[in-house]
Amino acid sequence: MSEHVYKKIELVGSSSQSIEKAVENALARAAKTVRNMRWFEVVETRGHIEEGKLGHWQVTIRVGFTLDD
Repeated sequence: MSEHVYKKIELVGSSSQSIEKAVENALARAAKTVRNMRWFEVVETRGHIEEGKLGHWQVTIRVGFTLDD
């Protein structure tokens, strides 16, 4: 098994549908420019209120990826 070095970045995804969709949106966007993503952790969850109702979810995640050799 080879040894890996990881780097972490922090992203904020949003969705009017769900927390899970907010995470999916953040990961999908990051996948366009970040290679070798391996894991994520949810750091913070919050919501935006519009006219007294849930407008959308905002989820902060940290994503770990391996550095290229």
